[in-house]
Amino acid sequence: MGMTFAQKVLAAKSGQKRVEVGQIVTVRPDHLLTHDNTAAIIGKIEADLEQYGVVRPDLNIIVLDHVIPAAAEKNAAGHKKIREFVEKYGLKNFFDVGEGICHQIVLEKGFARPGGLIVGSDSHTCSYGAVNCFSTGVDRTEAAALILTGETWLKVPPSFKITLSGRLQPGVSAKDFILSIIGKLGADGANYKAVEFQGDISGLSMDDRISMANMGIEMGAKIAVFPVDETTREFFRQIGAPLKQDEFVQADAGAEYEKKFSFRLDDVEPVIAAPHTVDNIKPLKELEGLPIDQCLLGTCTNGRISDLARAATLLKGKKVSPHTRLLVLPASRTILSQAMKAGYIQDLLEAGAVLLPPGCGPCLGAHQGVMAPGERTLSTANRNFKGRMGCKEAEIYLAGPETVAASALHGKISDPRKEVSP
Repeated sequence: MGMTFAQKVLAAKSGQKRVEVGQIVTVRPDHLLTHDNTAAIIGKIEADLEQYGVVRPDLNIIVLDHVIPAAAEKNAAGHKKIREFVEKYGLKNFFDVGEGICHQIVLEKGFARPGGLIVGSDSHTCSYGAVNCFSTGVDRTEAAALILTGETWLKVPPSFKITLSGRLQPGVSAKDFILSIIGKLGADGANYKAVEFQGDISGLSMDDRISMANMGIEMGAKIAVFPVDETTREFFRQIGAPLKQDEFVQADAGAEYEKKFSFRLDDVEPVIAAPHTVDNIKPLKELEGLPIDQCLLGTCTNGRISDLARAATLLKGKKVSPHTRLLVLPASRTILSQAMKAGYIQDLLEAGAVLLPPGCGPCLGAHQGVMAPGERTLSTANRNFKGRMGCKEAEIYLAGPETVAASALHGKISDPRKEVSP
């Protein structure tokens, strides 16, 4: 019997010819990602670090992104502790305030590669499945142990196969598609499963794939992964880290899947994840006209150049509603620079948007963009839990970048297909 993607990667990383679903394997990840939480993680093992040091200086990728610039003395002290840790142990893969959101940095700097294994102390580490990498979140205690030992254990997950066909229609985004899938499967519908996207993926850009893989955890998935194709190869050429011809992992023809699903991209329509769960999916038309106080465009889910381009194109020459605030948060310094050169940032600013530094603050309610009781935000982020953006008495709705831009324009949930030409 053939092996799935997950079985193949975990077999290779555990030094075995074959592993079975449910088997516990000991693996040595290529990288461990941590962010502002690095301060708390190393705080667990300070005595051990003094005695043993870090196991591999190249294992760690550390990105300061969650509360940047520091919003309070506590944040600043944490950042200082991390910088001192990096310098003391000679860690090379450190990205300070302003470089971008950790998941975007891992991708655009070429750390995540096909067939690789990356774990991170952040649940959206699953984003790197977009480039055929087995990537998943771990807790802080596990991350602390990894810093010292370089190894951890994983249980080989069963797999779901999702076969795609067709093309997305104008005004409809990959975010609408992944929200639709989450709505059908449920927030726990893929718990500890390896979700493989297969079929005709040629119509999905790398930005689309990252957005979809990023939200795999929102249906409980251990990983969400795409195969390598020419789009993948072009992405690595663009970042200056071209792939070898055979640098990929794909499931065998006879691989066994726990469940199989098929979806047509042509059938996808704009949807909204209504409060307070990501699987509370409503057709946009059911919520059209609902007043919105704040719109957030960006984050690790939809803060890439194509997302900013779509919003800027829709808003160019127009003005955001006086009753709505539009916050724009590029996923990295590189993307911000690209968007500035292309004129997208200027178009968004002239429309009335507020530009934020590349980081995570508003998404988790830690810094910038916190709401007041009774307010509503329409966001391209990945979670809408109660209190997620800093106020338990506010509401968060999730949507694609086109829907967020159209809604900012009108001050209420609006259908972007009425603003764009086919």
